[in-house]
Amino acid sequence: MKCFEQIVKTHICSSLPDTLDPLQFTYRSNRATDDAIALATHTALIHLDKGNTYVRMLFIDYSSAFNTIIPTKLIDFGLES
Repeated sequence: MKCFEQIVKTHICSSLPDTLDPLQFTYRSNRATDDAIALATHTALIHLDKGNTYVRMLFIDYSSAFNTIIPTKLIDFGLES
C-alpha cells in the first residue's frame, strides 16, 4: 500500500499551485503535524506574553476516526459506492 500512497501523493503534489498558503502543512515536503503544533504553541505563547490575555486551543486527532465506520450501515443509509 505504501507504493500506491506515494503515487497518489506525487500526483496531488504535482497538481498543487506554487502559491500555497505558508501555513499549509499537508502535502508539503519537510512539514508535519509536529510543525503545526509547534507553530500554534509558539503563536499562543507570544500572545500570552502580552499580558492580561488568554488562549483557547483544541486539538482533535482524527487519525483513526474512519476505522470505526461499518460499511453495511452506510449502505442502509443509501451511501453505496
